[in-house]
Amino acid sequence: MQSLGRAFSILEAIADAGGIMGLSRLAEEVGLPLATIHRLLRSLVDLGYVRQEPNRQYSLGPRLMRLAGEATSRLGVWARPLLSEAVQELGESVNLAILDGDEVVYVAQVQPSTTLMRMFTEVGRRTLPHTTAVGKAILAAATDEEVRALLRRTGMPRRTPSTITEPEEFLRRLAQARERGYATDDGEQEIGVRCVAVAVPDAPRPMAMSLSGPTGRMDDATVERAAAVLGEVAGRLGAALSGAPAEVGLR
Repeated sequence: MQSLGRAFSILEAIADAGGIMGLSRLAEEVGLPLATIHRLLRSLVDLGYVRQEPNRQYSLGPRLMRLAGEATSRLGVWARPLLSEAVQELGESVNLAILDGDEVVYVAQVQPSTTLMRMFTEVGRRTLPHTTAVGKAILAAATDEEVRALLRRTGMPRRTPSTITEPEEFLRRLAQARERGYATDDGEQEIGVRCVAVAVPDAPRPMAMSLSGPTGRMDDATVERAAAVLGEVAGRLGAALSGAPAEVGLR
């Protein structure tokens, strides 16, 4: 059990460092002797969960991709009971999205049974974070330098007349989201649709939960109420994903 725990500590340390790390730094981060780290790394390399790069650093291995893919596909199943609670409380569609590389991916959605409006947001849809409330909620935790680097890689294409296309304006909106505790999208992804989103705290990867509805129904009071409900539900989801999965859907 000790070796298993240490192996996972190594994988998590490499992930926290951006997916690649040198041996000395890894030993420092994990707090184990170099010889112990090296022995565990050799086992992880042999199994395909870690890869040794030509520069002798260690990166996450390709075999983890299957595990990550399956875990992500199950995320919607785990989250659905909580999303359903929010839908029952608020009466609008609720979504869960993760940051995958430089894109937002929607991994779960629950719609009210009476909805007649088809939303852009559907499970599996990928989009750029600058156009969405979930993207803002997730990137609000990043530094300005990290956000600028992402925007340079993706660009800021316009989807609607309301889409934010200037980096400094986007950073201003992120600062506003940090201050309020939630982010909004006012027709920036889809004309006639307003969204509010909150980050999922303590989640194993950056993710956010959002509520979407027609602009006519999503006034400021509704957005404030939705942010409070989503914040409570997102907190419970984050707690479950960080180590208490049995709590999902029990309240």
